Amino acid sequence: MADAPVDSVTTVPVAVVGAGPAGLMLAHLLGRAGVGTTVVDTRTRHAIATTQRAGILEADAARDLVETGVSDRILREGYEHEGVELRVAGRSHRVDFRELVGASVWLYPQTDVFADLADARERDGGAVHFGVRDTEVLDVTTTAPRVRYTAPDGARHEIRARYVVGADGSRSMCRDLVPEDRRTRYGREYPFAWFGILAEAPTSAPELVYAHSEHGFALISQRTEAVQRMYFQCSPDESVGDWPDDRVWDTLQARVAGEDGFRLKEGPITEKTVLRFRSFVQEPMRWGSLVLVGDAAHTVPPTGARGLNLALHDVKVLADVLPRALGRTGDPALDAYEPRALRRIWRAQNFSSWMTRLLHTEPGGSAFDLRRQLGELDNVVGTRAGRAYLAEQYTGWPTRGHRP
Repeated sequence: MADAPVDSVTTVPVAVVGAGPAGLMLAHLLGRAGVGTTVVDTRTRHAIATTQRAGILEADAARDLVETGVSDRILREGYEHEGVELRVAGRSHRVDFRELVGASVWLYPQTDVFADLADARERDGGAVHFGVRDTEVLDVTTTAPRVRYTAPDGARHEIRARYVVGADGSRSMCRDLVPEDRRTRYGREYPFAWFGILAEAPTSAPELVYAHSEHGFALISQRTEAVQRMYFQCSPDESVGDWPDDRVWDTLQARVAGEDGFRLKEGPITEKTVLRFRSFVQEPMRWGSLVLVGDAAHTVPPTGARGLNLALHDVKVLADVLPRALGRTGDPALDAYEPRALRRIWRAQNFSSWMTRLLHTEPGGSAFDLRRQLGELDNVVGTRAGRAYLAEQYTGWPTRGHRP
């Protein structure tokens, strides 16, 4: 279809494939720098807005939403968390981010981040096309790449750009445009998954609770004061149909139980899902006039809450170098993008993998494996150095003293 007739042709400096938070934040930042973009996505705006995703933002990412003019809603409706709680064998240990590294994180659902960015693009007159189909990215090894797509009304359109950014998520079509013999894909599939629920219930704890017990792992998170998000370790092949509400609550209660009598506040479960996860990185993140950001280039297990934060960091770096690539410096300016992005990506891969192994039970693990794991947990919660390491990694290596 590369040479088939189209109904319209537009020219823009940057075309973005993918209108999730990464793609929209890039378009927003480039717009502030005077660089025009057009963003396309096969999903409808409603579909993106109703897909529940992780909701922990680094303070730097939260501040960027406010200071770049996206929205200050996070300050009004988000929740600043200055620590997390680790429950080990039924005993609670708080890791105080503020005291240890002078930082915090924000509980703010990814759906709200998307809504803020979509509203900001509409407010600013940005070109964003949702619900398209038959998307093609062409000529990425030239200086005149093209994006072709069919609009919801059936019209066929072509975008001519200088650069194309692939922000099209973990099932990225764009990353496959890097030839197989010129790319390297690193990754690991994990032998367990999370059973996740949304429940209409009051909060059970003021901050996130990561629990490791003889019964297995659980994570107690929140969405709002009345809606809670919780997870427990399960088999990747688990069926939600085998888990009535009573069984879910019994499992979660057993995994957080302890001598202090801590119990979760229960309520109707409105959503159940099994979340498989893996570690993945593709290099290179740039091929000719194509650049990859976010999940299109890398994914991490959700344990350390790095995924969205990594994507937003990619975008921040790219928004710094793209205007220079489009200006006097030219194409060599883009050479800085990949090494700057990859340094943080591999740090986050290490932390996410470490925290996942720290808290989950490997199928078939021996008694030695469990005792060693408990020794490592004791090193983390029982020493200042261990707590500081967790705090610095979890908050994303922030600039000390900065607040959104």
